[in-house]
Amino acid sequence: MNNLLLYTITVVIWGSTWIAIKFQLGTVAPMVSIAHRSLLAALLIFLYLLLRRRLSPLSRRDHVMVCLQGLCLFSGNYIFIYHATAELASGLVAVVFSTMVILNMINGAIFLRLPASKMVALGAGIGLVGMVAVFLPQLESFSLTDAGFRALLLCFLGTCLASFGNIFAARNSRDGLPVLVCNAWGMLYGALALYGFALLTGTPITLDQDFVYLGSLFYLAVFGSVVGFWAYVTLIGNIGPDRAAYSSLLFPVVALLISTLFEDYQWTLLGLAGFGLVLAGNWLVMRRGTG
Repeated sequence: MNNLLLYTITVVIWGSTWIAIKFQLGTVAPMVSIAHRSLLAALLIFLYLLLRRRLSPLSRRDHVMVCLQGLCLFSGNYIFIYHATAELASGLVAVVFSTMVILNMINGAIFLRLPASKMVALGAGIGLVGMVAVFLPQLESFSLTDAGFRALLLCFLGTCLASFGNIFAARNSRDGLPVLVCNAWGMLYGALALYGFALLTGTPITLDQDFVYLGSLFYLAVFGSVVGFWAYVTLIGNIGPDRAAYSSLLFPVVALLISTLFEDYQWTLLGLAGFGLVLAGNWLVMRRGTG
């Protein structure tokens, strides 16, 4: 599939999932809701692969690599980031998570021997400056207390884990492993890890029977996980983890655009300028990576 279409699918879906995530908050612990989402997504992918007779076997070594992908990309990163959001504003979380485009470039060069692109580095730098401008009002209210510093560190650790998940996904794609097979097993391993962590921490494993909760869970599983991660992991294999990761700068901005339509979010001149920088950085990063 065309890389530009894959990139658009990733950005639009992950930029809109915040609407469904809002309906997940309440009686069920966020970590457990993510586990439900990953498990449901894994089961749906396995069902599709079985019906299409495309569930190819993986070697023991491949299972280890897919498990690491799942632990980093579908579970471990969420544990750190969700704990961080208790102390950090969402804008600061978005800015910290956006550093993944830099982390992917560094980790790709170290672990996959991928050449670092000056154009990607320049675009990423411009985009990060734009993200800071967009979320500057939230960043100004941040206080570097002990709790705030710990939360900031947790958020960065979660971003690092997500970056390692990207690298494992790139490795699996480079070795010719089918994306959907890797995602199915990875999401299953990730869901089991989250359930296990919930048991260890005494977090109740519950399921809200409300139609709104179940509907939003289905949306997140099908679109946010099955479709979104299929498009994103495919993109990693096609254009590399550094360029693919630039979507982490765009989908928070897409979420704000949607909020402008449905929640009367008010843009400032600085925010609009920052949005322009994010788009300019995206053009620099992607102009040789799509097509």
